Amino acid sequence: MMAGLLSTQYNSTLSKLKKLRNNPALSVLTSTQRKYSSKDGAGIEYLHRSVVPTMHYQKSLPRLPVPKLEDTIRRYLAAQRPLLNDEQYSNTEKVAQDFQSGVGKQLHEELVALDKKNKHTSYISAPWFDMYLSARESVVLNFNPFMSFNPDPKPEYNDQLVRATNMVCSAIRFMKTLSAGLLEPEVFHLNPAKSDTDSFKRLIRWVPPSISWFGAYMVNAYPLDMSQYFRLFNSTRIPKYKCDELLTGDKGRHLLIIRRGNLYVFDMVDRDGNLVKPAEVQAHLKYILTDPTQAPSFPLGILTSENRDTWAGLRQKLLDAGNGEALHLVDTALFCLCLDEEVMRDHIHISHNMLHGDGCNRWYDKSFSIILAKDGQAAINFEHSWGDGVAVLRFQNEVFKDTTEKPLVGPGSQPAAVDSSSAVRRIEFKLNEELKAGITKAKENFQTAVSKLTIDAMEFKKGGKEQLKKKKLSPDAITQLAFQMGFLRQYGQTVATYESCSTAAFKHGRTETIRPASIHTKRCAKAFVEQPGQHTVEQLQGLLNECSKYHGQLTKEAAMGQGFDRHLFAMRYLANSKRMALPHFYQDPAYAAINHNILSTSTLTSPAVSLGGFAPVVPDGFGVGYGVHDEWIGCNVSSYPARNVHEFLKCVHKSLEDIFRVLDGNPIH
Repeated sequence: MMAGLLSTQYNSTLSKLKKLRNNPALSVLTSTQRKYSSKDGAGIEYLHRSVVPTMHYQKSLPRLPVPKLEDTIRRYLAAQRPLLNDEQYSNTEKVAQDFQSGVGKQLHEELVALDKKNKHTSYISAPWFDMYLSARESVVLNFNPFMSFNPDPKPEYNDQLVRATNMVCSAIRFMKTLSAGLLEPEVFHLNPAKSDTDSFKRLIRWVPPSISWFGAYMVNAYPLDMSQYFRLFNSTRIPKYKCDELLTGDKGRHLLIIRRGNLYVFDMVDRDGNLVKPAEVQAHLKYILTDPTQAPSFPLGILTSENRDTWAGLRQKLLDAGNGEALHLVDTALFCLCLDEEVMRDHIHISHNMLHGDGCNRWYDKSFSIILAKDGQAAINFEHSWGDGVAVLRFQNEVFKDTTEKPLVGPGSQPAAVDSSSAVRRIEFKLNEELKAGITKAKENFQTAVSKLTIDAMEFKKGGKEQLKKKKLSPDAITQLAFQMGFLRQYGQTVATYESCSTAAFKHGRTETIRPASIHTKRCAKAFVEQPGQHTVEQLQGLLNECSKYHGQLTKEAAMGQGFDRHLFAMRYLANSKRMALPHFYQDPAYAAINHNILSTSTLTSPAVSLGGFAPVVPDGFGVGYGVHDEWIGCNVSSYPARNVHEFLKCVHKSLEDIFRVLDGNPIH
């Protein structure tokens, strides 16, 4: 009886969710800013004690829908229209229609059947893991992004030793809160006054996990998938030929620390599972920071920046040379703390240091690393295969909140009088000539790669979220439009553009792509950039409105799992796994072009984060990290020599100036 009821409820869930696409508030699901309520009295071991168990909603989360094939093809063609001339579009349209009625129909039906057999997960989860883990390029620049912390509001707490101690202790408190099931579940509240209350939480905790999602849904709250969280700690990507593996254990109690390219470990959790006293942690970190050991001539960490097959071969040689125990210590560590010697000069220096650094003071394969510069500037650099920004950002928000509101040590704290020389172990590796040659080569390859990367930042101070919302415009849509205008101004064309959107509203959801380049942005960008005198202010405002509405629709569709990119990717993956000949659709040059994302963009806004960034995903592209704040808009953009990032940011700034001029009722020249 209960199963039948659940099935009926479940079938109506997706249709209800689809109706929600028309709810403008839902676009906030793609925002990374959420509030977490904590209970005091959590003690030193936990951040807080959630009334609702952490994974309470996980079992009943709705499943990621496989879109209808006709919807996917329609959306795909709409995204192709601004990128192609009439002849190219006509050809692509025919290829897409043939696919829809032929081999695509067959692949879609097989994908749906496969999805029905695997109700415990999503149709994208396994192919997405495989896509990341099969990639042979270095994870540095190609995959690992960074998100830097805002400084502690109390300047004296930004001391490297004090901040490092507080951050690693808060990180362990987060881990313990998570593993005890006491971490507040990740929920998106449309009506916090109803759902983010003690009375609702006390009620919902008694609803069985198999139907708890529906209880939250009744009060307009949307629990998010938390399946990635267990890979935050004791996790590492292991290089293997052709396809890497993710190793996650829960036995390791030690932290991995890297300073001057030397690797150290010490226990952060005692044998009873309790957090080691903060004063002892401070003593151990001080011991490492004052260790006179020189930087090694052959730093092991640089190998994690290599091509994955090359690194897999060298790792096997490390094992053969008797380094199994040393590697096991690295792989099973809770996470990695990188203590850097440099003082950060500015935002650009921070971006370069936190995105790639010198390659020697990192272990890029760990699930995440907290990097702390000499002046206390901090960031997280994370390996991307295991999870997405949602889990990492939640962790970052909690660590920032905990270290700034309830720091466990301060500038006046004295490190404990303990024998750190016996608690801290420096990991020694046995290296033969072949391994030394491999490390030398890895250094050269790393230097060659990072020397080509340029990063620049821009802050537009003449308007932001508040002003745009007053005009009933989507802040994200307008910022994305400025990128389209900027590129058109600089290069005279519209190109494939990617904006990441989380599908964490679904069980084992990952991401979907919003395609910001549309016929609307193309028309609007041309009007602003190429024909400014030919339109009235009212006409330009109308064009901005059209762009905002259409972008809002794309965003809601993507958040609901109704984009086209993941569906097409999954069908291609299925064809590959069956060793079918690659369908003609996937051989169309237009398909290759739309997946050659020249503008790769990602946004996040959080009280903990000052800036985030990543490298371009193609050699002739831009990597655009941006944030839309109440009164200003910031961009952190990277490029290789094929593009001029400084000029691009000037063009984006000019575009934003023009947009805000028009919104104020003034003409542009």
